[in-house]
Amino acid sequence: MLKQKFLHASFITVVTLAASSAQAVDLDAGDYDTAPAGTTLGLLYLQDGQYNSLYSGSHKAPGNNGLNTDFGIARLVHYTDIGGVLTLPQILIPFGHETGTNDTSGLGSASGLGDIILAIPTWLINDTQNHTYFGLTPYLFLPTGDYSSSHALNIGQNRYKLNLQAAFSTRLAPNIAWDVAGDVTFYGHNTDAVGGGTLTQKPGYELQTSARYFLTPKADIRAGLAYINGGDTKQNGVTSDATTESKFWVGTGLWASDKTQVIFTYGRDIAVQNGFKDNNQINLRLLQVF
Repeated sequence: MLKQKFLHASFITVVTLAASSAQAVDLDAGDYDTAPAGTTLGLLYLQDGQYNSLYSGSHKAPGNNGLNTDFGIARLVHYTDIGGVLTLPQILIPFGHETGTNDTSGLGSASGLGDIILAIPTWLINDTQNHTYFGLTPYLFLPTGDYSSSHALNIGQNRYKLNLQAAFSTRLAPNIAWDVAGDVTFYGHNTDAVGGGTLTQKPGYELQTSARYFLTPKADIRAGLAYINGGDTKQNGVTSDATTESKFWVGTGLWASDKTQVIFTYGRDIAVQNGFKDNNQINLRLLQVF
């Protein structure tokens, strides 16, 4: 992991795809940069999303269909050396609120805690001298969030999920870093699904890449792209095509002090099938080194 006068710390942003049955593990640029064993980080993620259109397949549904979301994640991580291999045990606690607007106001709203996530990234390559890293991360989603099958919108999903992610990060030049990652999500069954019956879902996946340009050792500008396929769903004998999403984001990262970092990004969907399209998304991440 990088260690200079300040710390380039690793973290992974978990983003809920509102009003869909999918959930993706999005990375911020530099998430797989490492810190020394024994380092503890506290993180807070805040996200505001505005979804102003709904798609059936690749066709925009008629009407003025909207969804507004506000989500957050509280996260605690601790870098640990196990047999000479760097690992990062952690817990993530999501929370949030979402509400249907305009023609989809009949969806109502939902608030509360999301499904708790346990994760432990492990680095197979941790070359701090050359800023090159390769890691694997399993994420286990526990069905602990607020959920009711009588509500159209829910913060929890009432099922277990397992996401397996691999990521690589390196420097293309002294001031340019590049990250690439892929993951697959396996879904448990929701036996009390909204609409009745049991919801099953085929595995979904995400591919993503990002880059950073360092203006100074403590400040960067960043951008990224991602494609998500949530996996086909089946409920009451009816199979529905997967929600798919391609998106981009741009932003900046700044170390306000040796132990405090702020990351701000703005993004939106490029194309969506079978779900709401995110027209504006603002993300803020605060990191504190203890």
